[in-house]
Amino acid sequence: MGTFCSVIKFENLQELKRLCHWGPIIALGVIAICSTMAMIDSVLWYWPLHTTGGSVNFIMLINWTVMILYNYFNAMFIGPGFVPLGWKPENSQDNMYLQYCKVCQAYKAPRSHHCRKCNRCVMKMDHHCPWINNCCGYQNHASFTLFLLLAPLGCIHAAFIFVMTMYTQLYNRLSFGWNTVKIDMSAARRDPLPIIPFGLAAFAATLFALGLALGTTIAVGMLFFIQAKDRIQYYQLDEVFVFPYDMGSRWKNFKQVFTWSGVPEGDGLAWPIREGCHQYSLTIEQLKQKADKRIRSVRYRVIEDYSGACCPLNKGIKTFFTSPCTEEPRIRLQRGEFILATRGLRYWLYGDKILDDAFVEGVSRIRGWFPRNCVEKCPCDVETDQAPEGEKKNR
Repeated sequence: MGTFCSVIKFENLQELKRLCHWGPIIALGVIAICSTMAMIDSVLWYWPLHTTGGSVNFIMLINWTVMILYNYFNAMFIGPGFVPLGWKPENSQDNMYLQYCKVCQAYKAPRSHHCRKCNRCVMKMDHHCPWINNCCGYQNHASFTLFLLLAPLGCIHAAFIFVMTMYTQLYNRLSFGWNTVKIDMSAARRDPLPIIPFGLAAFAATLFALGLALGTTIAVGMLFFIQAKDRIQYYQLDEVFVFPYDMGSRWKNFKQVFTWSGVPEGDGLAWPIREGCHQYSLTIEQLKQKADKRIRSVRYRVIEDYSGACCPLNKGIKTFFTSPCTEEPRIRLQRGEFILATRGLRYWLYGDKILDDAFVEGVSRIRGWFPRNCVEKCPCDVETDQAPEGEKKNR
C-alpha cells in the first residue's frame, strides 16, 4: 500500500521516465524471467499445486516476487531525498564549514554530495545506481538494502526449482555411463505425467533462467555485502579520526535507517553525532582531503587525439577490454591539451581538462576518463609519492 501511495502522490509524473533506462529494463526483465519460469516449472513439471508442498512453494515464490518488486520500486521512485534548492544552515557562521554548490545554488548539507546524473545535491548520498536509475541515499537506503538482500534469496529459491525441474524431467530420458553402467532414474518419475511435456524449448528456457538466477545471486549478493559491511572511512592522519555519525553501536546505527514506519530518522540535513564530535567534523575533514588531492594531482600533456569513445578500438586491445565499468563520462582529447589526473587504473586515467579560459560554453570544468596511452607526464612534474591513485601499482 505504501508503494501505491508513493506512486499516486508523485509531485512530477516525469519520474516514470526512470523506467526508460537500460538499468531498470534489465533488472525488471531478470526479475520477470526468473519469477515466471520458476512458477511455470514448479507447477507444471516439479511440484504440482494439488500437493501441500507445491502450494507452499508457489506461495513462497509469489512472496519473493512481491517483496522484491516492492522494495525495488520504493528505492527507485521514493528516491534518496534532495537538499532543498537554495538551502543554507540556520547559523550563518556554519557556512564556513560547508561547500557551496553552484548548480543547486545551495550549501551542501553534511553527508550530502552533488550527483551529476540527478543534477541535484543528494542527502546522505551513497552512490548513483544505474539499476534503479536513481541515487541511493537518505530516504531509500533501507529499501535499497532490503532489495539487495531479498533478490539473491529469491534467486536461490528459483535456482533450486530450475535444477530440480531439469533433474526430474531429464532423468527419465537420458542414460548415463557406458555399456552396462546405467543410473536408475525411476525415483524421479512423476505420476501422472505432466499435461505439457518438458520439451527442448522448456529445457532451454529453464537453463537460461538458471544462468540469470545464479548470476544475479553472485552479483547482487556481493553488492549487498558491500552495503552491509562497516563502511566508515578512516583517514590517513597523524591523529585518529573519529567518525562523527557512528553512534558507537551497530544496533543504534541500524535503527537510524530501518524503522517500523519505513521513514528513516532525522531530516537528512542534520544528524545525531557521537559524543565529543562536531556536527561538521566529517565535512571539515573532506575539505582537507579535497585540498590534499589537488596537491597530489599530476599534470599530463595529450600526445594523441581521443574521440571520447567508451571502448576505443584504435587505442589497443588492452585499453578496449579494460574500459572502466562506470557511467562517468569520457573526455574528448586533442593533441597539445593538458589534463590534471587525480586517480587512475592501469590503462585509464581520470581527471580534469585544463581549460584556457575559465568559462567555455557554460562549462567551468570538464572531468572524466581517458586512455593512459594518449597522454604523457609533463617533464616539469617529477615522479613522487604524489602520483595518481593506482599509478604506483602500475609502475
